Amino acid sequence: MRFYNNSHPYYCGIDLHARLLYVCIIDSKGEVVIHKKIGASKDDLLLILEPYIGNVIVGVECMHCWYWVSDWCAELGIDFILGHALYMKAIHGGKTKNDKVDSFKIATLLRGGNFPIAYDYPSEMRAARDLLRRRMKIVRHGAMLKGHVVNTNSQYNLPATELNLKNISTRQKLREQYQDPIVQRNIDLDMALLDCYAKELAQVEWFIEKQAKNHNPVYLELLKTVPGIGKILSLTILYEIGDISRFESVQKFASYSRLVKCKAESAGKTYGTNGNKIGNAHLKWAFSEAAVLYLRGNDKARNYLNRLQKRMSKAKELSALAHKLGRCVYFMLKNKTVFDEQRFLKG
Repeated sequence: MRFYNNSHPYYCGIDLHARLLYVCIIDSKGEVVIHKKIGASKDDLLLILEPYIGNVIVGVECMHCWYWVSDWCAELGIDFILGHALYMKAIHGGKTKNDKVDSFKIATLLRGGNFPIAYDYPSEMRAARDLLRRRMKIVRHGAMLKGHVVNTNSQYNLPATELNLKNISTRQKLREQYQDPIVQRNIDLDMALLDCYAKELAQVEWFIEKQAKNHNPVYLELLKTVPGIGKILSLTILYEIGDISRFESVQKFASYSRLVKCKAESAGKTYGTNGNKIGNAHLKWAFSEAAVLYLRGNDKARNYLNRLQKRMSKAKELSALAHKLGRCVYFMLKNKTVFDEQRFLKG
């Protein structure tokens, strides 16, 4: 956890909502200068902050609508800092909780050096990352549709289908499998959505890859040198990392990627793990998938996994391999070097 501890003459905390803002500005002594509710408008916000530009730091919690505030502050040269939503528990505690209280707490955390910092993702890559995340949700929904087809087969005691539902041409055969027209219509709905998804996702993936070649072609090509990391995983890792230099050490990168678990300890006793859901879930998924795909048809990798079995349980083997891949990717991007399998498997 990192805290913002720079000094400023004024500190501005904004409790951010889609249509309303509650703004609190305090001075270096902690005295409230302005405490006001306004509309979520650049003009209204400028009226409040204009006299303090150059002497104020603006802080908001990392909620869904922080993009425009960050970009607006960057345009006007206003210092901006983003607060980590899971670490900012101080604004969610207390007997009284409302927007006015929350904005004051945010400003006070800034002034006191207790404001937990989140990453202000670069605006030029932000939309591509969001589109890639949207693609992931649609792919998962497509998997649910395929699962519904399998469950329908089980409901009517039909033999398991061996058709590959990824292919549009093979889906047509399913339309002849059910005699009941109502059941057939149910399956047709699944197939129609899957056909639409297949067409649209192919175009979206091509579009995102094109953007990645403009944003960071070096990272993209380096990631593709890792066996098991193909187009989608390389795009996911590239856009979820942003700039690898923002991580001071490989340990912090592994923690951010949820590749390590932190012990919960008190009075010399261990109470399991803590903070397992703090970090980037998309990187956790990408490196876990990469670990499984890396083993596919790779005898050297399987031999390495067998060596791991001697000192850890089977449940931890893939997690350890994913962790190792994550560390390897960190140094690859940091030093701009390609994947060296011999060196990777030596450890």
